[in-house]
Amino acid sequence: MAPALAQGASGVDAPSEAPRAIAVEPVARDDAIAKRIDSILDATGWYRGVEVQAREGVVFLDGSTQSDEHRTWARNLAANTQDVVAVVNRITVTPKSDWSFAPALNEVRALIYKAVASLPLIALALVILPIAFYAAVLIGRVVDWALSRQVDSPFLRSVIARTVSIPVFLIGLYIVLQVAGLTQLALSLLGGAGVVGIIVGFAFRDIAENFLASLLLSIRQPFRRGDYIAVGGQEGTVQSMNTRSTLLLSREGNHIQIPNASVFKSTIVNFSAAAARQEFLEIGIGYEVSVAAAQEIVRRVLAGHTAVLAEPEEPLVLVHSLGSATVNLRAYFWFDGQAYSVLKIRSALLRLIKKALTEAGISMPDEAREVIFPQGVPIISMDGGSGTTPSPQPASRPPAPSAAAPAT
Repeated sequence: MAPALAQGASGVDAPSEAPRAIAVEPVARDDAIAKRIDSILDATGWYRGVEVQAREGVVFLDGSTQSDEHRTWARNLAANTQDVVAVVNRITVTPKSDWSFAPALNEVRALIYKAVASLPLIALALVILPIAFYAAVLIGRVVDWALSRQVDSPFLRSVIARTVSIPVFLIGLYIVLQVAGLTQLALSLLGGAGVVGIIVGFAFRDIAENFLASLLLSIRQPFRRGDYIAVGGQEGTVQSMNTRSTLLLSREGNHIQIPNASVFKSTIVNFSAAAARQEFLEIGIGYEVSVAAAQEIVRRVLAGHTAVLAEPEEPLVLVHSLGSATVNLRAYFWFDGQAYSVLKIRSALLRLIKKALTEAGISMPDEAREVIFPQGVPIISMDGGSGTTPSPQPASRPPAPSAAAPAT
C-alpha cells in the first residue's frame, strides 16, 4: 500500500505524515522490512540512489533527496514500520539546480501588480506635490513683498521667505506619505530633520558658520551693494553677498571673494557709508617763497571748486614738513564721495593748484642734490697745465618768514 501524498499549491507533491504502523507480517524479518521500505520510497520518486538495509530491527537509509522535508518523511516512514526499533538516516539533501526564468517572471508580475495597485496613490502625489510646491513659491513671494519695506537687504528677505515656504512643501509631502500608508516614514522624515540638521552642521561647520555670518551681516548691514569698503586687507566695491562669501570688485577690475565669516570677524572700513569724505593733497614750494601767500592761493583754489564741500569743515592748508629743497604743504578738503570720484577730484585740483601757483610766480622745485668737494675740483688744461678751483661755498638759504606773517 503506497503512502498518501499531499499536493501543494504550486502543483508539486509534498510529503504527508507517514502511517503510524505498517503491517508486514506478524513477525517481520529484516529483509522484508528493508524490501517494504525500499519499495515505498521508490514509489514516491523523491529519492535518488536509495538503499535500505535492516539488521536486527535497525533500518539504515542511504541515498539523496532535494529537500529536508523528504528526508524527514523517509525517517518517519522507517520508524513507523512494524518491528523497526531504530532508524539510521543517512540520506543527504541535494537541492535541485533550477535555471528557469519562472522566479524572475513571477517577481516581475508581482511588481506590475503592485504598480497597478499604486496608480491612484501616484496620481494623488502628482497632484498634491505640484500644488504644495507652487503654494510654497507663492507664499515665499508674498513674504518677500511684505518685507520689502521693513527689510532692506534682498538676501535677508530671501532667507526669511525660504524659511516660511519650505514648511509648506513639507506639509504637502507629509500628506502624500500619510495617504500612501507610509506614516512611519513620514514621522521619521519630520522627526529626523533635526538630527540630520545637527549632523550636517558638524560635518559642514565652515559652511554653517559662513551662512550664519551672512545672516548677521544682512541684519546689521555694515555695507550695501555698490559701497566701496576695505576688509581683511582687501579693498573694492561690493558686488553681491551670498550664503558663503562676499564679492568685491577691486579698482583693477579683479573679483575678490571673501568668506562671510572672515568679513564678520574683520574690521570693516566703509568709505561710502557717509556722503562726505575727507582727502588731502601735498604740494612742495620753494624756500624763497612766502608760505602764507602759497597757502592762501591753494585755499582759494580748493574753495572755488564745485566738488569741494564747505561742511563739515572748510578747506585747510597747513605746513606739513620741511624737505631738502621744498616746504611741503598739505591741503585737507571734504567732497561728496557718492557723486564724485576721488581720483578725478585729486587730478583736477592738482592741475588747478599748479596753474595758480605758476601764474603767481611761486616756484615748485624738485628734490635738489648738492655735491661738495672739500679739496676743490682739479682742472687739467689742454696744454698740460693743472690747477685747482676753490671749493664752492654752499648757497645761503633764504631768510625765515617774518614772525608777523599769519600762521595757518
